[in-house]
Order: sequence, then structure tokens, then C-alpha cells
Amino acid sequence: MSPRRRDWLLLLVLVATAVLLSGLAPKDRVLGSSLRIVYLHGAWVWAALLGFAAAAISGLFGFILRRQSLHAWSVGLGRSATVFWLTSLLLSLAAMQSSWNGLYLAEPRWRLGVRFGVAALLLQAAVAMLHRPRLGSGLAIAFFGLLTAALLATPAVMHPSSPVFSSESIAVRASFLALLACAAASAAWLARLLLPNA
Repeated sequence: MSPRRRDWLLLLVLVATAVLLSGLAPKDRVLGSSLRIVYLHGAWVWAALLGFAAAAISGLFGFILRRQSLHAWSVGLGRSATVFWLTSLLLSLAAMQSSWNGLYLAEPRWRLGVRFGVAALLLQAAVAMLHRPRLGSGLAIAFFGLLTAALLATPAVMHPSSPVFSSESIAVRASFLALLACAAASAAWLARLLLPNA
């Protein structure tokens, strides 16, 4: 097996492990086992947010230190975060259906997610076509700033801000942190695979 295929296989193993961890997560007294898809969705969103933050930080240090490798990592991290953000939108549809027994597409956080998902996809396409990692760094910094501001200004209607960490259950917190670690590792590994000119 070639090293490239082995790298993609490891990514598949990491993602499968995340799905398995979500399936083993504790049930909820109200939502039952359907809460597990909510865990997975939450971990995917946070992995994307961490990826966007890492892309912005890598880009910022790329400008400060004048290191092209940091600009390349900013692009790779941004690409990976975009993949996780877009797939988290699909997971959110399943979470809506299982939690609310329907799709509430007018929910403010959902609409924000779609808008920024489309914006991230367009930005990554532009950076890829122009082959300019420094531009990617600048856009990553601006994108993360705008996303953070939008999240802080958007109300969480039918969308609790921290359902896991407001829980008194240690098992719930521990299982979610393990799931988040696996999702973040998957996102970081995907970023490595999506480095420009790799």
C-alpha cells in the first residue's frame, strides 16, 4: 500500500472511531439514543471551529515570521475546517429530525451555518484557483474574525449553547471530550492531506 493510501486509510479509521464513540455515548432521559447524533454534530462543529481558528493563527504567524510553510498550513487547515463545517450541516439535519421531529431551517444558528459554509467553500475555491497561500492566510484571518463575531451576535433559538458542559454527568462530559478529540484529530489529519502542492 502506498503512503498516500495509508494516510487516507488512517483518516477513515479516525472518522469511523468518532462515529463509534458517538454510538457508545450515554443516552439522555428525554431524547434517549437520538442524543448521540447531537453529540456527533457538536463534535464536528467544534472540530471545524478549531480548524478555522488554527488556520487564522497559522496564517497570522506566517505573516509575522514570513514563513511560506505556515501559509500552506493555513490553507490546509482552512480546507479541512470547511469540509468539517459543511458535513456538520448535514449532521445537523439529522440532529434536528431526531431531536425536534422535523427540520427547523429558520433556526438562526442553522442559517448562519449555511451562509458561512457557502462563503468558506467559495473562499477555498478562489484560493485553490489562484494558487496563493498568502491570500489564503489573509482570508482565513478575516473569515474567522467574521465567523466569531456572527456566532456571538446570533441567538441560540432551540439550540442550547452548551448542553454537554451544563450536564452534571461526568460520563456525558468525558464521552463528548473523547469524541471531540477524535474529531479534531481527524480534522488535523485531513488538513495534512489537503496541504497545497502536497
